Parts: sequence; structure tokens; C-alpha cells
Amino acid sequence: MDINIEEVVKKVIQEIEDNDYQKKYNNRFSNETEEEKNFYYEKRKDSGVLVENPNNREVIEKVQSITPARIGIGRSGTRMKTESYLDFRVDHAEAQDAVFKDVSHELLEGQQLPFLKSQAPSMEEYLMDLEIGRKLDQSSAEWINENCSKQKQVQIIISDGLSSTGIEENIPDLLPALIQGLKVKNITYGDPIFIQRSRVWIQDQVASYVDCDLVISLIGERPGLATAKSISAYFIYQPDETSVEADRTVISNIHQGGIPPVEAGAYLADVLEEALKYKASGVSLSRIKNE
Repeated sequence: MDINIEEVVKKVIQEIEDNDYQKKYNNRFSNETEEEKNFYYEKRKDSGVLVENPNNREVIEKVQSITPARIGIGRSGTRMKTESYLDFRVDHAEAQDAVFKDVSHELLEGQQLPFLKSQAPSMEEYLMDLEIGRKLDQSSAEWINENCSKQKQVQIIISDGLSSTGIEENIPDLLPALIQGLKVKNITYGDPIFIQRSRVWIQDQVASYVDCDLVISLIGERPGLATAKSISAYFIYQPDETSVEADRTVISNIHQGGIPPVEAGAYLADVLEEALKYKASGVSLSRIKNE
């Protein structure tokens, strides 16, 4: 069978240019609407079953309706279909951007967040050395010691972690909701701070300087190929040198396709109130609540 390669390439390019997906991709870094923020979840649901002659189409459609995972995308010969492959490449590129780009100064200024640093001098070293992300650099440690409020009930830390995109997307909605929740419950808090390239355990050092009851970190999650916009909230009650992972409570999957950031802010205020009431976090908090 004769195949005109030039015509095939032209047809594929034309389909890409005509596809609404491409238009929305071009707009994703500008002013995204709520509809566009949810586009990638809805797109996979709307793409339908791409498997040719499936044995059970209903089962595939049911699974597709509840997850953005690549289910029922079919194949062409031994490889993915062109649209699925391009979709994969886009998600992979977005995941890399989420890790390596910095949180914008506009966000920090808009949320009135002081810019502090861990001991990680670059993202490459941050990824290779866990310990340097768990410690403040000297100037940041001195700034916290001199400027942060002391002996509040809660101290909030925001960390880019492995997804600056997640911080950009969620903090503008999450942080005000969390602070409002704390105010309603008459819980005192220190002004939130941003620490670049920091890991969860840096909250122990911060808590030692501000002498708070409870410290919470809102940190970008490792991006996947379903979303690069997710963050988690880790908190611990009165950490010290003996604290371990089991002492921390984590609320994960905060993003538009998981726990929406506004709802997460309100929920976190409720959970922090419980932790202060029972003077515990992590496994200890779960055990006390289940007694």
C-alpha cells in the first residue's frame, strides 16, 4: 500500500491546530478561568474510550469518570495514538516546569510573604541532598529569630518544595481561607513565611525560633502526569529533636481536581483546632480521637 508521508504529516498538524485542546494549552499560562483549570480532568473524561472494539466499554467509561489517569486511551500498533502521546508530552513538560521554575515575586508580594531560604543553593542540589532542604540558611534563621512573632498557637510556612506551580495555583485561595478559619476560632498565629527550596522537616527549626504550639507547612507535591498543581499540608504539635515522621499529620492532594484550596483552608482550620485541643498530631492525634 502506497503511503504519502507528506500528506499524513500535514493532516496530523492540521488536526492539532484545529483541536480545542491546543487552544486551551496555549492559554494555560495566561489568565486561566475555573473551567480551564479543570480542563485536563474534564478533557480525559470527554475524550471517551479510544480502545478499538473494547470488550466492556461501560467499565472503561465508569473508571474514566472518576480518575484523570490514562485509562482506555487505546494504541496504534505498539505505540500510543498521536493525541495521547502529545497529551503525555505536555503533562511531562508541565511537571518539569513545576519543579524547576521559581515562585513569582508577584505571588509573594500579593500574599505579603517574606522571602527566606533553606541551605540549598540550587534546585539540583536540593534534589540530591535531603538534609540541606531541612535547614535554614544563616540569614533566614536570623531574620526569623528577630522578626517573627513569638509564642503564637500556630505558625504557617509556605514551601515551593517540588511544585512551584502548586503554590502559585493554590495559595491565593487556600491561605486567606485558612487564616479566616483561625480567626473565627480565636486561634493566634504568626505571620506566614515563605521558605524557598525547603522540605517538611524545616518546620522543626522554625518552631524552635518562634516557640509556637503548632507549625504547619503548605508545600508543593512531587508532580505527576495527571497534575503538577498539587500541594500538601503537614503539621506537627510542639516538635523537638526527638520528633519523627509519625508525629506529623498530612493532608494531601490539595488542588482543583482533588481537595479544592478554599475547602482545604477551612478544613485545615478545623483540624488544627483539634490538634490544639488534644495537644497532639500524627499518630498520637489519631489514637486520642479514636479512644
